[in-house]
Amino acid sequence: MRIVTLNTNGIRSAHSKGLAEWLQKLRAWDVLCVQELKANVEDVPEALHVVKKAQGHFFSAEKKGYSGTGLWTKHKANITRGFGVEEFDREGRYLEADFGKLAVVSLYLPSGAAGPERQASKDRFLQAFPAHLKKLKSCGKEIVICGDFNIAHKEIDLKNYKSNKKNSGFLPHERQWLTHVFDELGFIDVFRTLDPRPEQYTWWSNRGNAYANNVGWRLDYQIATPGIAATATKATIYLDEKFSDHAPLIVDYEFAV
Repeated sequence: MRIVTLNTNGIRSAHSKGLAEWLQKLRAWDVLCVQELKANVEDVPEALHVVKKAQGHFFSAEKKGYSGTGLWTKHKANITRGFGVEEFDREGRYLEADFGKLAVVSLYLPSGAAGPERQASKDRFLQAFPAHLKKLKSCGKEIVICGDFNIAHKEIDLKNYKSNKKNSGFLPHERQWLTHVFDELGFIDVFRTLDPRPEQYTWWSNRGNAYANNVGWRLDYQIATPGIAATATKATIYLDEKFSDHAPLIVDYEFAV
């Protein structure tokens, strides 16, 4: 089973950069999660509604051109939009596909980089979401949550950690929140179990030749319950083509839906 996640920074923009063509040629994948659609369902390019026999499902923000999540799957699934917190459901931040013994989530955490108001919203998300994580964990299914968490967990997960300790995305309480998700709620950072190397990033600023110099952050994750996490065999950050300011994260699991 292959699961792919990507923050598209606008699904129409990513489409113009060849996303659909790449997905067509990418070796058999089962689930694709995207974040930051920046589009209503009717605005998603026609070529991306069904890709390689995978049906697309979308959860757009009420605000046009903002946020939103998407999920494509080749398997029959029950789709859930939102996790029951109105502030974040209005922004289309949570989209879940339930396959029975497995649920896969496309998740887009708020960014606090735009200023104190957005950081306050992000902090409210961090406060509200663990209750839903506990509910997911207790349902008896295997869970894979894919998405842009807008948090680099450890110093290894961003290039300039010393100068970013007071910046959103690497604030102590944000990093502690991820530690809580892993160490106390019991989810696994799948990429890090397979690849302990430094300088493995999924996002680069558009300023200062950050991408060319690999001055990046690892903001995109697949976090999973221990059962399916233990079946992960390979994790790849795809860098051969660029569809947005984020790179696709691909994980292969020895797991059947």
